[in-house]
Amino acid sequence: MWSFPLLPDSASTIADKIDALFYFLVAVSLFFSLVITIGLAYSAARFRKGSPASRKGALNDYLPLELAWSLIPLAIALFIFGWSAKLYLDMRVPPSNAMEVYVVGKQWMWKIQHPEGNREINELHIPVGRPMKLIMTSQDVIHSFYIPAFRVKQDVLPGRYTTQWFQATKPGEYHLFCAEYCGTSHSGMIGKVIAMEPAEYEQWLMGSSRAGIAMASSGKELFDRYGCRTCHRQDSGPRGPALDGLWGKRVQLADGKTVVADQEYIRESILNPAAKTVAGYQQLMPSYRNQLTQDQVNQLIEYIRTLAPVQEK
Repeated sequence: MWSFPLLPDSASTIADKIDALFYFLVAVSLFFSLVITIGLAYSAARFRKGSPASRKGALNDYLPLELAWSLIPLAIALFIFGWSAKLYLDMRVPPSNAMEVYVVGKQWMWKIQHPEGNREINELHIPVGRPMKLIMTSQDVIHSFYIPAFRVKQDVLPGRYTTQWFQATKPGEYHLFCAEYCGTSHSGMIGKVIAMEPAEYEQWLMGSSRAGIAMASSGKELFDRYGCRTCHRQDSGPRGPALDGLWGKRVQLADGKTVVADQEYIRESILNPAAKTVAGYQQLMPSYRNQLTQDQVNQLIEYIRTLAPVQEK
């Protein structure tokens, strides 16, 4: 029993910070529970029926005491709020140098693809000491990507992208769960995260049995197969906007709004092009919702991301 862990292993940069907040909340709760319990027990014993304790002199109000029991809990609550908000921001904003990995949730498995082309099912290989950003979506219902040892959990939703990031601090194998009930085999939607030393991770990436075509290369093949370049080129005229150098820029829409060309915008433009029409163009593009898998959409996004602006001659 003494070796039974009360908490999962702590194996990410954020894990100890979350544990510290958890322990503080438990300590505060225990402290006030103890104070209240002792006060109740003391009052019940001293002023029990038949007790000779005097009941005269009871105060109807006492301003210092009322201020104390109002302001002290308020100060503690604000302190917890500030600590939690800071921790939440640290968890939600990935570093600029984070490695990106695509994750697709599907009943009942996790399909993972690295930009280099390596594919995994219910396994995620990562290097120790390097921030990892997961770009996630679901192929069917709501799932939730949960790694207890890293103290990270993020819902994975159909029809949109969600992200989470972490940085492993020590090598090892760690549990991966779906933390959202997603159907009859939900309990079997489990996997593992394998944290490796950077050199070992590079060897894994180059392993012949796992290496695949880079996502951008696969995306280019799809781009050419479906004739996307016919409309989306510099001289395409009124048919469609050019995609060269589009990534990360603000796009002016026909309704006067602007949107950043990121994963979510490009994904929506492929699957539901009528949702946002670029200013100066008619809505001519068909939907590819029933023609492309989510993996292929991710590959197209990675290819569009690599398209550099055309240099004018």
